[in-house]
Amino acid sequence: MLPGPLMLDLDGTALTAEERDVLHHPQVGGVIFFSKNFQSRAQIIELTAAIAQLRPELLLAVDQEGGRVQRLRDGFTRLPAMQLLGDLFARDPVRGSRILVDAGWLMASELIASGIDFSFAPVLDVDRAHCEVIGDRSFGDDPERIVSAAQLFIDGMREAGMAATGKHFPGHGGVRGDSHLETPYDGRSLEQLRARDLIPFAKLAPLLGGVMPAHLVFPQVDARAVGFSSLWLQQILRGELGFNGVIFSDDLSMKGADVEGGYAAKTAAALDAGCDMVLVCNNRAGALEVLDYLENNSVPPSTRLGSMKMRKRCSWGALADHPRRLATVEQLQHLV
Repeated sequence: MLPGPLMLDLDGTALTAEERDVLHHPQVGGVIFFSKNFQSRAQIIELTAAIAQLRPELLLAVDQEGGRVQRLRDGFTRLPAMQLLGDLFARDPVRGSRILVDAGWLMASELIASGIDFSFAPVLDVDRAHCEVIGDRSFGDDPERIVSAAQLFIDGMREAGMAATGKHFPGHGGVRGDSHLETPYDGRSLEQLRARDLIPFAKLAPLLGGVMPAHLVFPQVDARAVGFSSLWLQQILRGELGFNGVIFSDDLSMKGADVEGGYAAKTAAALDAGCDMVLVCNNRAGALEVLDYLENNSVPPSTRLGSMKMRKRCSWGALADHPRRLATVEQLQHLV
């Protein structure tokens, strides 16, 4: 059975009876975890196992980028911000390359051992300190160096058995505003974006299992926000860049998405534009509104979604004392 087109979140650290009913809905396709869903490593393993027992096809995801965006902490390796790894790579390409691959492998391996299919990573935005919501989440402000650093991190993720998701297409680094709180507008032309922000997405498209578009408007390119624009998603991302993987909407509860109206309207616009899966986080009423829309409009599941399931399995018993994990943890401790 294919996952449905909605990914939602849970209220706490264990499934409620209501959540079990919601997850049985065929239009639900995944669960994203936040810090509120995490108490300990044993608890998150128990929670993912309970979800998998209900519906094994559901995609289980988390934002485990490193730095200030790492939802699972106690019992998991503290990962540095990607800008630190990008800067290390610039100073010492040999050591930096090794650590980037191993960090990607470690992040992915720890999640897979916990029953989680993928992290929404890596960030491919071009930025250093311009955008308040990106900043050190990016590998840096040199597009070509981002390509090299991110490819190494992705290589490690893929080695562990995890598909990579590049975000936030076509680049969130050119605006100061936070799309969680507003709809930022970027006045640059498509030619300017092709020469800078689009480079990491264009060059890494063949390696990405997923892409997440930004809730940004580029008025010189299209009047609609990227995640609701068939020009951006179909013509540019799929057509021009040749991306064939999964397109995830960014969270439809973010203020940046409100330009499209209510939850049903946002869902319709995102799916019509080319998204395979929409995310609704921290708003159960909004998620139920989306489910009602999907049920009444017979939205078929995307055949691409199955490609995001973990491709290998490992256990914490095998991973905890693995020599590569221990060596990588020691290396990373000097960077965080």
